[in-house]
Amino acid sequence: QITTVSGNEFLLQSDIDFLILDWFHAIKNAIDRLSKERSCTSRNLELKLRRSSSIELLNSLDTESKEPKPEHRKSLIFRLNYSASDTNDRNRVKSRLKKFISRRPSLKTLQEKGLIKDQIFGSHLHLVCEHEKSTVPQFVRLCIKAVERRGLDVDGIYRVSGNLATIQKLRFVVNQEEKLNLDDSQWEDIHVVTGALKMFFRELPEPLFPYCFFEQFVEAIKIQDNTTRIKSIRSLVKKLPRPNYDTMKILFEHLKKIAAKESVNLMSTQSLGIVFGPTLLRPEKETGNMAVHMLYQNQIVELMLSEYSKIFGSEED
Repeated sequence: QITTVSGNEFLLQSDIDFLILDWFHAIKNAIDRLSKERSCTSRNLELKLRRSSSIELLNSLDTESKEPKPEHRKSLIFRLNYSASDTNDRNRVKSRLKKFISRRPSLKTLQEKGLIKDQIFGSHLHLVCEHEKSTVPQFVRLCIKAVERRGLDVDGIYRVSGNLATIQKLRFVVNQEEKLNLDDSQWEDIHVVTGALKMFFRELPEPLFPYCFFEQFVEAIKIQDNTTRIKSIRSLVKKLPRPNYDTMKILFEHLKKIAAKESVNLMSTQSLGIVFGPTLLRPEKETGNMAVHMLYQNQIVELMLSEYSKIFGSEED
């Protein structure tokens, strides 16, 4: 998935690993080339892209307004007849804005007063579970039930993208309301439900496979002996925090049902690995090994689906 500076999102998918690598290298080379071409405008770009508070942005405007202006800009200002009173008015507005922003109540205060409800999307998994007094988010359970009722036989389920505007609408409803009915006619497109579920996992501040486990899972999938590899993955899964383990177990059990209908929906374990690998499992900091990591991410999910009973079953199994 690619998100551009302008906010556009593109999802490129393929079952062929070497084709994915070709795409990755082509996109990376294009980004590198653009970076060099635009180096002369990096100052302005940095100002636009940096994540700063409203106060910092206003301060930066103050600083820039005090910087000495070139002669041609001075003459332009003179011709436009900017007076001292105009400057005073601008400074007065900035001052009032700063006071207004600095006096805003904190997010915690607004939540305590009930003006802003706890968010489901974008919150840590354990916080969502604590709030709901469960170990698996209710939204995840509802999506899985909806898909298993009316989506197991749908061609390209989880691979095909739903309407982004409708998915965002569903996201808003989930964050604002306590009750959700996925059988409502506005969510009749099952790809909207699957898209929202993928978005939920993608927006977790820390993925379902915690960052501290990433390298351990990668090392485990590299093991050549299949029996040892499965035991190593199983051991790591058992060490996960309870919300992560329980959510992972119910999700992979669901995806296994999807793969069982491969002859109808055309979604194999490999296809599901490609879709969910980067969503559920990613490093905390991206490195130059991104393309290699992507292959391991897919393989880990694929193995866990193929060997579900051995990884999530009891010791006796």
